[in-house]
Amino acid sequence: MGIEIDAVVGYPVNDEVERVLGLAEAVGEPVTVTFMWEGREEAERAVLVPAATPALWEHWAPTAYPKRDAEGENRAVAEEPELAHPAEFGVFTLFRRRATGRTAVARKGVVVAELLDPGEAHWLQEKSRDVRQGFMDPKQKAAFEEFLARQASLDEQ
Repeated sequence: MGIEIDAVVGYPVNDEVERVLGLAEAVGEPVTVTFMWEGREEAERAVLVPAATPALWEHWAPTAYPKRDAEGENRAVAEEPELAHPAEFGVFTLFRRRATGRTAVARKGVVVAELLDPGEAHWLQEKSRDVRQGFMDPKQKAAFEEFLARQASLDEQ
């Protein structure tokens, strides 16, 4: 991921999160963010991804992101997220999904981005790129086959 931002968060009254989320939304590409939440000892790293990007990656990725063992992981990631109210930061609201551990970032009721685990974001991006590069739509495939048919064989060259 190309851009990295470190944010120190003094929840609930700190507009640093709002600024980081706004910047990441304006950039329009994945941004690695490190949150130092007040009251926690360890930093939480995540990749903030524009809303449509995970859908695109998951469309092309051949399988789902593999589950990891909790052993050796960051404690914040390994623990089951507790049920809590959505966290509001200015115009942005963060909704933590208990099933996947992802966090949806909404503005005025519309999801504008998702916070993903950096490993998951990298894995999805790589897998989707690999599959997408090997894919040809039917028209492109037919044109390529026609091009190959017009080429001289190796014996004729």
